[in-house]
Amino acid sequence: MPDKKTLVITGVTRGLGHALVEEWLRQGHLVWGCGRHLGIIEELQRCWPDGRFEVVDVADATAVEAWAERSLAGGECPDVLVNNAALINTNAPLWQVPVAEFSSLIDVNVKGVFHLIRSFLPAMLRRGQGVVVNFSSGWGRSTSPEVAPYCASKWAIEGLTQALAQELPTGMAAVALNPGIIHTEMLDSCFGDMASNYPDAATWARRAAPFIVGLGPDCNGQSLTVPGF
Repeated sequence: MPDKKTLVITGVTRGLGHALVEEWLRQGHLVWGCGRHLGIIEELQRCWPDGRFEVVDVADATAVEAWAERSLAGGECPDVLVNNAALINTNAPLWQVPVAEFSSLIDVNVKGVFHLIRSFLPAMLRRGQGVVVNFSSGWGRSTSPEVAPYCASKWAIEGLTQALAQELPTGMAAVALNPGIIHTEMLDSCFGDMASNYPDAATWARRAAPFIVGLGPDCNGQSLTVPGF
C-alpha cells in the first residue's frame, strides 16, 4: 500500500472519474472530487464519507475558486491534481457542429483545466511538491473524422501541459495522460456498438489508480498512457 495521498479530481459523477474515486478510496487515499450532478455527488458522499464531494462546474471560474478556497482552508494541500472532466461532441463534420456545442466543449475541456490549475496549483507551489495530471486522449496525439472539436481540445491539453511543465520548479510535475480506450458513455457516443468491445471503467481503474498515484517529478513534461490500455 503506497503512502496515503490527497487527490483532487474533476468529473467524478460518471465514467473514469467515478471509477478512480472508488478505487482510490478503497486504497485509503483522501479524495476531493467534483461533478455537475447533485444526486450522484450526494450518493458518493453517503457511500464514501471519508471523501469530500461537491457540485462544481469546472467551466465556472468563480465556482472553482470558491471550491478551492473551501478545500484548502484547513491547511491541507493536494498531492495530485487530476483534470479528468471532459465533454465530447456528437459525431459530425466540423462545419456542422453547433456553435454552442463547440463552445461548451472548450469551456470544460480546456478552460476548465486552466481554472483548476489556477485555483489549486499555488498551494502546491508553496509546499514545493505535487503532480498535475491532465487527461489527454489518443485523439490528443492523433485525429479522427467527426470529433474535430474533441481532438482540438485534447491537442490543446498536450501543449498546455508541456508548457506548464517548463514553468514548474524542481520537485513537481505536470503530465498529460492518455487513459486509453475504455468503455464509457463517452465511448458509446462515438463508437456505438463497438464500444462494448473495450474494458469497462472499473477494470481500467484497478490499474490506472495506482499508476497515477505513483507519478512523480521524474515524469515532468511527459505524455504518458496508462499501461495496458
